[in-house]
Order: sequence, then C-alpha cells, then structure tokens
Amino acid sequence: MSVLTGDDVLARWLPFRALTGAEPGALPLYCLPHAGGAASAFRAWQGKVPGVAVQPVQPPGRESRHREPPYRRMAPLVSDLADAVLTDVETAAAGRRYALYGHSLGAIVAFELVREIRRRGGPQPVHLFVSGSDAPHLTYEDGPPVGQMGREQVVELLRTLGGTPEWLLADQEALAMILPAVQADFTVKETYEYEAEPPLEVPVTALPSNADPRVAFAKVAGWRALTTGPFDLHPFEGGHFAVFEQAARTQGIVAEALRPWA
Repeated sequence: MSVLTGDDVLARWLPFRALTGAEPGALPLYCLPHAGGAASAFRAWQGKVPGVAVQPVQPPGRESRHREPPYRRMAPLVSDLADAVLTDVETAAAGRRYALYGHSLGAIVAFELVREIRRRGGPQPVHLFVSGSDAPHLTYEDGPPVGQMGREQVVELLRTLGGTPEWLLADQEALAMILPAVQADFTVKETYEYEAEPPLEVPVTALPSNADPRVAFAKVAGWRALTTGPFDLHPFEGGHFAVFEQAARTQGIVAEALRPWA
C-alpha cells in the first residue's frame, strides 16, 4: 500500500496551489465550495485579490478527486482538511497567517475548521468570510433530506438554487458523476449538529443574498454571536450564487478586509 507524502496530500486538497497568480509571500485564502461544488468554483478568483493567494479547496468525490469517496459526516472532513491546511500554513504561509472563505456548506465547514485548528493549538485565521449560509448555531429547515431524494428531485433542487449549467442537468452521464458528491455533501450538512464552544476571536464577514431560496436572510446576522472579533455584513441582490455572479464586488470586499495583512 502506498503512503502519501505531505506534498501528495496538498496536491489533492489544493490542486491549484502553484497557480495562484500572487507574489511570493502573499496571504493564503483557502476557499471552501458549496455542496457538490469543487475547487473550480473559485479558480477564476486567483490573481484577482491583490496581495492574496487564493487557494481553492478540492474535497474528494469530484473533479481531480472523482475516484475518491466523498465525506458524509462533518467531523472526519474537518479533521482531514485541518491536516492539509495546517501543513500548508506551516510550510508556505508567511508568519503562519491565512484566511478562510466558505460558501454554503463550505461556510459551515470553514467555521468548524477554525474550531478544529483552535482545539489543536494551531494559528487562527486573520479573517473568516461566509456566504450562502445561516449561522450554524441557529435552527433551519431545508426540507426533505437531499441524501434520500431521487435523481429528478435533486436535479430540480439544483435548478432552483442555480449555479449548475442546464446542459449538465440534462446530461444523464454527467449527472451520474456529480450527484453522489452532491448528495454526500448535503448529508454532511443534514447530519451536522452544532456544539457550543467559546466564540471565535476572528473577524467575520458575512455576505448574504436577499433572494436565496435556502438561506434565511435574517439568520445570517446570527454569525455575529459566534465571534468576539469584528463582524461585517455585506448584503447582495440575487440568489444563492450571487457572490460568484457578482465576483468583482465579492473580491473587492475580500481585498478590503484583508488589506492589513496582504
């Protein structure tokens, strides 16, 4: 049985690690995608945030990791991701500084990642950005479990959320490749249970959208209670993927928040 080296692990989790388009010593920004999403969701952000090395995160079960089984629970996902991020931070991040951005499920994963790293005594991020997600400690109702839906139901959900090309939703072979990761990721969220811990000491910026069909706009403000650091709220007009559809504005918000460290 082959043993993966640290470089192998980083290559899996950070497939565009060497392609950030940033200057040496730029602040790493690890970007965690939505349910069913992949590193390519953030690929276009590389080189667009001054002083920041955007690092799209690749979970297993999709794109370059499509042969690997996706996670179905939060704890092992966060534990393995913490291994990768801490390895990269220790070897590549100037002053062990970094930031996190998570969208939808990625926002909850990013939050739990910060707490896991804190439990290990590792360096905390200089900033946490969250979009497309209610605060994790608040109750929410997403409807029937996606992991138990049939193919047509999942396709209709993806169509409602937007962000998935119609040609892909109509291609049965392509669907067969992406739906396992989609349903596994939703299972991660649907089985997730928030456990109370002391609030973070990390600045948090939330970017909600006013017409997101799966996120209660009013509950996004609940992220404020999860940190003793500064909290900012930047509302967007649009649906679940507005931060990507209005990428220039999103990147500007990120750049401004990270300016002291970039």
